[in-house]
Amino acid sequence: MALKNVFIPYGAYFSSPFIKWQGSISHLHSGILAADTAKRWLAARSISAEIFDSIALGWTVPQKQIFYGAPWLAAHLGAPGISGPMYAQACATGARVLAGSAHEIETGFRECILGLTFDRCSNGPHVVYPNPMGPGATVDAENWVLDNFGHDPWAKNAMLATAENVAKEHGITREEQDECTLIRSAQFDTAKGEFQARYMFPLEVMQGKKAALVEADEGVFPTTKEGLAKLRPVAPEGSVTFGSQTHPADGNAGMIITTKARAAELSRDKNIPVQVLSFGQCRVKKGHMPTAPLPAAQQALKAAGLELKDMKAIKTHNPFAVNDVYFAKQTGLKLEQFNNYGSPLIYGHPQGPTGMRVIIELIEELAKNGGGQGLFTGCAAGDSAMACVIKVG
Repeated sequence: MALKNVFIPYGAYFSSPFIKWQGSISHLHSGILAADTAKRWLAARSISAEIFDSIALGWTVPQKQIFYGAPWLAAHLGAPGISGPMYAQACATGARVLAGSAHEIETGFRECILGLTFDRCSNGPHVVYPNPMGPGATVDAENWVLDNFGHDPWAKNAMLATAENVAKEHGITREEQDECTLIRSAQFDTAKGEFQARYMFPLEVMQGKKAALVEADEGVFPTTKEGLAKLRPVAPEGSVTFGSQTHPADGNAGMIITTKARAAELSRDKNIPVQVLSFGQCRVKKGHMPTAPLPAAQQALKAAGLELKDMKAIKTHNPFAVNDVYFAKQTGLKLEQFNNYGSPLIYGHPQGPTGMRVIIELIEELAKNGGGQGLFTGCAAGDSAMACVIKVG
């Protein structure tokens, strides 16, 4: 089903820089940091938090007292009278926040929602679960981030194994993955400066008694053909290296989702309407996560009554270069034809806000190039994926 009355005011969104694992924000509560960032962003745009009738949170790594969720963080950013849902769908969380909010707008349940996504992969919680039946009531324990990166309880494999499985099954070589990484790195390099300035909003971090701004992604490494060739595969006899996969990171992103009339009021440019058209989601066979973005994209396109050839821009969440090589081979696209201006393969993977940043970049790419329809699609844990179609102009 295509949506009819769901809009994102042009420019009414932000992404923080994404900061490498154990980097400059690894000690900060990701939810409070996101609320602080949103509060500063709203002030910079002269938007009152009182316009929102709901807030939708997206996160995947628990932080202290996140039990209080939306009411707590809404009050923290200046909207103590509202509440809303919390979403957690691994790396599809950003798209899920948009989808859930979009359907609340479409049905008339809400009129103006702030979607706020955040995560801190650094210093994830170490969880202890009671086990009365264990020897001497010995507890069960889990490292929330690392244990889940390393083991899917259904497919019985690590995230890395899904990329290796797809590479093996579809004949995706080490050389093809390195080529994709080089292309994605070059695309990211073109985004620094004017393009990122369209949406990136700095983080404010206290250094002693002084506030310092973090204004650019941290953790992006120079990439060369020679450098990639020197890296050994992570798994024995595998093909995926640390160069051809993303890195865990920390950060946040926010977006206003509303009606057509309200979007015109809040837009930075009323001549650039941004409409949310449709969504798709899917799940593929065990241990083949990088194949999931394609059927999710096909669902979203079908719901919108469009085809891939109608897309003026395409963006993916690509934790592995394998994802994009597979997508290109199956669709006939060249690697250079999608993920202009960067992608998570290069700038990092904080999970909750990742998809939202990519969707923001999709909107800005379409606006920069005169409008049109665009597709976002990206995989998530559990061999799943979500996709959405956006129209700009």
